[in-house]
Amino acid sequence: MVLLAGVVAALLALTGCVGGAVGSGADGTTLHLVGFAVPAEANKAAQEAWGKTPEGAEVTWEQSYGASGDQSRAVVNGLKADYVNFSLEGDVTRLVEAGLVEPTWKEGPTKGIVSDSVVVLVVAQGNPKKINGWDDLIKPGVRIVTPNPASSGSARWNVLAAYQQVISAGGTEAEAEEYLRKFFGNVVALPGSGRDATTAFLQGTADVLISYENEAILARQSGETFDYLVPDDTLKIENPGAVLKDADPKAKAYLDFVLSPEGQQAFAGKGFRPVVEGVTVGEVAGANDPANPFPVPKRLFTINDDLGGWKSVNEKFFADQTGLVPRIQAETDKQK
Repeated sequence: MVLLAGVVAALLALTGCVGGAVGSGADGTTLHLVGFAVPAEANKAAQEAWGKTPEGAEVTWEQSYGASGDQSRAVVNGLKADYVNFSLEGDVTRLVEAGLVEPTWKEGPTKGIVSDSVVVLVVAQGNPKKINGWDDLIKPGVRIVTPNPASSGSARWNVLAAYQQVISAGGTEAEAEEYLRKFFGNVVALPGSGRDATTAFLQGTADVLISYENEAILARQSGETFDYLVPDDTLKIENPGAVLKDADPKAKAYLDFVLSPEGQQAFAGKGFRPVVEGVTVGEVAGANDPANPFPVPKRLFTINDDLGGWKSVNEKFFADQTGLVPRIQAETDKQK
């Protein structure tokens, strides 16, 4: 089972071969991909499709997947990477500040984003706790699992969605803060990554998992049985990809392929929303409606348009000691 395999544990290397006679012959190339755990299957699908092209043939992939922040720090500390695929813009910014990625990495049409998703609520099949939206999560007795914001990019998207849905509905910042306090009061597990949080939920530790839409779809493609719902108010998740300064030139060719309609089709097949026009999505197994897998939420907010951008978000919500989220985690004794 994909989601229960240990190969996605933080900082464990995944080594895979795609593209036919991989690594053989004078033109064989090895590319190193370092990423957060959630898009591993989507990258695999894109690599297989790219491997059928002249540029992608004869390429061997050495890959490491884990929690986004941990993976970003590992690259700064020397983990070999040609291409990185993280959950948060800030995890690429860390590499820019370390001189490993060009400051111009997000000047393209998608602003450096290679995949989109939305925050969803995952519940047991039949929804026994009758969870229909954000308000139900803070009721007494509801057990929540979400990854730890200290290590996981997935967690930060989740927490920001929980906060901003209060504002979107006309609430004040004080009311949104109080919602987060009640939210963390109901959290029973804070795994290290989005993938680990999915595994914890599947093991029966909680009533609801806060997750990426694509993670829910992939789990159901893998045979898991649960329900998920896209809240009326939710946050658009935008995951970046970047090529390192000293990368093999084929890494840029792979990034270009990922951003092509064919590459985005591979990502869509694993539950990610396309970031470019002209993508033929087709039916997506595992979605609530495979023929219409990506419904438009009634109110979809974004980091830049509604929360002031990542610089402001990181200072307000996630700064060590002073950020709203670490402070609430400390108050509720939900730091790990």
